[in-house]
Amino acid sequence: MSWLKDMSKDKKINKIKSSVFSRSLSMAKMTFNAGASLAGHNIKNTFSTKEDKASSWKKLVKSQAQAVSTELGELKGSLMKAGQMLSMYGEHFLPPDANAFLKGLQSNSPALNWTVIEPVLKKNLSTEQLDQLVVEHEALSCASLGQVHRARIKATGEEIVLKIQYPDVDKAIDSDLRALKTLLGIMKLVPKDLDLNPIFSEVHEMLVQETDYHLEAKLTQAFYNKLKDDPRFVVPKVYPEFSNNKILATSYEESHRVDAIEIQSLSETRRNQIAIHFLDLYLKELFSWGLVQTDPHIGNYGVRLEKNGQDKLVLYDFGATREYDIKFMGPYRRMIQAALYADEKNLRKAAQELQFLDPTDKSELKALFEEFCFEFVEPFLAADDPRLPIGVMDQEGNYDWKNTDLPQRLSKKILQVIRQHSWRTPPREIIFLDRKSGGVFIFMSVLRARCQGRDLLVKYLDSSSG
Repeated sequence: MSWLKDMSKDKKINKIKSSVFSRSLSMAKMTFNAGASLAGHNIKNTFSTKEDKASSWKKLVKSQAQAVSTELGELKGSLMKAGQMLSMYGEHFLPPDANAFLKGLQSNSPALNWTVIEPVLKKNLSTEQLDQLVVEHEALSCASLGQVHRARIKATGEEIVLKIQYPDVDKAIDSDLRALKTLLGIMKLVPKDLDLNPIFSEVHEMLVQETDYHLEAKLTQAFYNKLKDDPRFVVPKVYPEFSNNKILATSYEESHRVDAIEIQSLSETRRNQIAIHFLDLYLKELFSWGLVQTDPHIGNYGVRLEKNGQDKLVLYDFGATREYDIKFMGPYRRMIQAALYADEKNLRKAAQELQFLDPTDKSELKALFEEFCFEFVEPFLAADDPRLPIGVMDQEGNYDWKNTDLPQRLSKKILQVIRQHSWRTPPREIIFLDRKSGGVFIFMSVLRARCQGRDLLVKYLDSSSG
């Protein structure tokens, strides 16, 4: 969860439906309304042309997403978060209508008023602990699972932030995910032969993890320890004396969002330096540590400007950090390496180990998947690689992350796979790596980066084992 959005002028809400019973009633209402809307749509369009049916269907999907999103904003909890997670996954592996619906769930989530949050603090921190703090009543930021308030330790004057979990959101995860799966089914947004159980299992596991603030404190500390001697990065310090399973206290770290005017107006040299540091961290997490912060929303990364021009990346929110073992990372690394060097034989071998492909798959499906992989590594290709589209890279090997249609081309390729072939569910580990990759591209694009990433990738691929 980003700290970088000022919530002071946003709408506030005075209560949320935190009990499983009240949430279930709201979701039953949403499901009923979705079913009724679909039935009405079908009757209305019985004799419509194919074009009119397609247009009407898009309007229905959009209106239902808006209706559900409005309700979710006041429910809080894991259903909105799950929709956000699945929409990142859906960029490459779900039909466009399903992804449009899931993206529609990502409306701004209003903050809870202080009168609602204060009892949560009093329940989870003792009077003695609270007496040591001055807590600001306005939320610094908020999301679907909790919100952040700035505070000051009276004795030392240290500025900290308290990440406060909304009441009982952890208890509603199972029912929320059932409701989302039901909604997708009623709206007929997912092919019947696409098994979503592994995907929902992975999302469930991550949601349980993200509501465990003890674990997030450990993960934050792990990143702090790994990066404390690297001057390019800042990781907040954990304050265990004010932290528990529902409250996470960390140091307040000042920075600018990457899309802020202060960062956007930097010279290309400084923006490219920030981009390279970000890319280096991404590859280090993936190929050196096997420990990946899988929620790369641009709000989870800040930039601290330095007078000497050696700007720092400030890293926020480690709740979605996931560990990847060598059993997965070995063939995944080999698949990326094979894609980089256009090695079709080893690409297919690694893809089969990961169960992206099967030896019995049609040659057309294998070719489409290979093309997808070859395009996926496009920002890391050599400047003279014949696979490069015209204009995306200069002679020095600097890739233009902003002025490229690569995300659209990748989505189009996967859509071809879904439409033309019976596509199995990808390995569950890839869900959040896909989200990470998409977020990395967005970050680099927002920075308008023009930089060479090939040497970095080759370095990490060569130093990895597996």
